[in-house]
Amino acid sequence: MEYLIIVETDITDPSWVHEYLSKVTPLVIACGGSYITRSSDIELLEGQHKPQYSLVAKFPSREAAMAFYNSAEYAPFKAARQNGATSRFLLVPLENAAG
Repeated sequence: MEYLIIVETDITDPSWVHEYLSKVTPLVIACGGSYITRSSDIELLEGQHKPQYSLVAKFPSREAAMAFYNSAEYAPFKAARQNGATSRFLLVPLENAAG
C-alpha cells in the first residue's frame, strides 16, 4: 500500500530552507518517493491556523517512507528543520476511499 507524508510547516529561521530543499529531494527520490505538491499557496478552509508551507510526498510503502524519515542521510536536515521551524509531519496510508 502506498503512503503519504504530509508536512505543515511554519518557518521560524529560514537559514536552513535552501539547503533542505536542494538536498532532501534526492533523498526522497532514492527511497522511491515523489512529491505531489510543495507550496506556500495555501487556503485555510477550516481550523484555526494556516501553515506557511505544506508538502505532500507519496511513497510506495510505509517501509519506504520510514526508511526516508529515519535515514542517517536525512537526520541532519531533519534536525535543521526541527530547529528552524515548527512542523506537523504526518504519515497517512493512501487508502481507496471508494471501497
